[in-house]
Amino acid sequence: MLSNHSGSLIEVALAQMKKSIICCELPPGEKLKVAELSKAYGLSSSPIREALNRLAQEGIVEASENKGFRVAGLSVKDFQEITHLRILLEREALADAIAHGDDAWEADILGAFHRLGVAEKKLGGLPVALDDDWSERHKAFHFALFGGCRSALLLRTIDSLFDRAERYRRFSALRRKVERHKNDEHKQLMNAVLARDSQRALDLLGGHIGETLSRVTDAVLGQHSTLQ
Repeated sequence: MLSNHSGSLIEVALAQMKKSIICCELPPGEKLKVAELSKAYGLSSSPIREALNRLAQEGIVEASENKGFRVAGLSVKDFQEITHLRILLEREALADAIAHGDDAWEADILGAFHRLGVAEKKLGGLPVALDDDWSERHKAFHFALFGGCRSALLLRTIDSLFDRAERYRRFSALRRKVERHKNDEHKQLMNAVLARDSQRALDLLGGHIGETLSRVTDAVLGQHSTLQ
């Protein structure tokens, strides 16, 4: 069994590497050498190796007995599957949240939407998709919508898929010239949820998630790589 100290070091390594991979600071296909990562993060090889194994379970690192670890590649097929599962699972979570959410849940949604709007105003014309603060508030808004959902397992699965999709979104945002403004989409979605208009809210959420698919597909295919 891991000690509390060892466990905390693993969590530190996990959080730092996950952020670097999702933000594409460690690009798709990059070899992940334990010794180099240990030096970069100031940690011993043990927590680094355990963190890499956990990231492999999450699908953003590839592990091989012969070739070690590398950042998982990006593919249109993988993102299509992630998008399909997100639409299915997030609609399920939102429907449950709308059916069972209380006043505190509604207040959390309003607060998360306000914080997201504040971040967008601060950025002005800069690309929101590449700003870490906006990205954190964006995720917080989506999970505030699901806050009334009663299934912790469903929410954990959505969280993992959301992070995997975020890596593709960042990859796409680094390569596109026209910024997609999501604030109106978020406002419409929030209003439908707070009105307990389940069907409209589910339709808006599905469209909101699916809208990213064509942009990411263009970015991935535009790399002229072996990504399938």
